[in-house]
Amino acid sequence: MLYGICNLSIVPLRCEAADTSELVSQVLYGDVFKIIEQRKNWSKIRLAFDSYEGWIDNKQYSQINEENYKLISKETPNLTTDLVEFIEDQNKQLFPITIGSSLNGLSILNHKYDGNSIAKKEKKSNIVKTAFIFLNAPYLWGGKTPFGIDCSGFTQMTYKLNGYKLLRDASQQATQGEALSFIEESEPGDLAFFDNNEGTITHVGIIMKDNYIIHAHGKVRIDRLDHSGIYNVDKNTHTHKLRVIKKII
Repeated sequence: MLYGICNLSIVPLRCEAADTSELVSQVLYGDVFKIIEQRKNWSKIRLAFDSYEGWIDNKQYSQINEENYKLISKETPNLTTDLVEFIEDQNKQLFPITIGSSLNGLSILNHKYDGNSIAKKEKKSNIVKTAFIFLNAPYLWGGKTPFGIDCSGFTQMTYKLNGYKLLRDASQQATQGEALSFIEESEPGDLAFFDNNEGTITHVGIIMKDNYIIHAHGKVRIDRLDHSGIYNVDKNTHTHKLRVIKKII
């Protein structure tokens, strides 16, 4: 088995081994993974953090040994907390990295970093505060940063920055935590999930106080939440049908 670490800021994770293939997620600086298939130009990987799989360009990561992979995987993630920061390589070159990047592999990559970071679990009350960092970020299918993010990437990164692990897709996240019967039982920081006409969960957002929700739909925005789902004041209509509310923390 081969192993790798992302040595660049935001690397596309694609459905197939081609630049034209669908973006299914993103690999951020410092993320480590197993290489489960390697071709001439592309590798299929499985991320250590959430076991998500996809294809990455061979030019956009560095191989590491199994010992370093296991070491980083077991450590509490040390994550950057500023919107944009820089790391410096051995040649004094600067590389931009975005919020939520992992610093656990700095010594392996021979990189330096002197910005802000966090490596602990925060209180549940901090979840909504963190979510506001992404407010007005444009929607991007497969995105995980304030420069483009999808609904489940938004919830995953918000929880990750507070020391909690969510799976990648909304349907996967809906399998986690404890189901609540009513909105009235929920607290700020809980997750609300929404399904389509076929009953498939396709959307997720973070519950706020006073029946509001913050979620990624066109952009990261705040809307009303009721027993039917998300009510968009701009459109004067419900845009998402509520399926279940989950308490993760």
